[in-house]
Amino acid sequence: MKERPILFSGAMVRAILDGRKTQTRRICKPAEKAALSFVTAIQDPSDYGQRPLEIPGSGWFGDEDGDVQFYCPYGRPGDRLWVRETYYAFGRWVTRYSAKKRRDEWHFIDMTLECDRAYQYAADEPDVPLAKDRGSVLPGWWLRPAIFMPRAAARVVPDVMGSRVERLNDCSEEDAIAEGIAPHYSGWWPYRTAFYESDGVTPANFHRDPRESYRSLWDSINGAGAWAANPWVWVVEFRRAD
Repeated sequence: MKERPILFSGAMVRAILDGRKTQTRRICKPAEKAALSFVTAIQDPSDYGQRPLEIPGSGWFGDEDGDVQFYCPYGRPGDRLWVRETYYAFGRWVTRYSAKKRRDEWHFIDMTLECDRAYQYAADEPDVPLAKDRGSVLPGWWLRPAIFMPRAAARVVPDVMGSRVERLNDCSEEDAIAEGIAPHYSGWWPYRTAFYESDGVTPANFHRDPRESYRSLWDSINGAGAWAANPWVWVVEFRRAD
């Protein structure tokens, strides 16, 4: 069994913990190259959207001739992911000289486990008394970006159940719901900046179609027009380990 880190926002971590999120989509750049190789081989642009072939059970994808092959970076059934999320760690800061940058840089010394503390998570909105002075020799609580989370701090470790490559817009209603979009008695949550700034929370603002809700989530993460670009994506299905 292999374990691989994966980043999730606080909202999506909550969706996993609540049992609502069992899929994630990530842009798959190698698939674009594989699709182009199909066109080169058969000289028929109408087949540009053909899905890259999978070698069953291997986690490898590619074209018919094997000219382009790529491996799913999120594993295959039997592997596990460990979720990196924004978190609080107990520790202190020290300066170290960077030969590359030719200057001193701050480095965080994680002392959470050493000091018999438990990691805290931003998604839970804990009441953590944050330290303010990096120069203090005394350790304290610091808010840390998800990218720096160590494996020891991970609390969500789902099993990979399957992976595939497809166009983003092929996402079905069932897939959109499995992506963890938030339900509402008026429909599905709209994930867009303007909604929070001016639209207000009224029933008319919510989506009836779960795909539209997921589209707004995708664009809120990847930028306006990202859904319309319809990129190739990894579809990773997972199940939270007990």
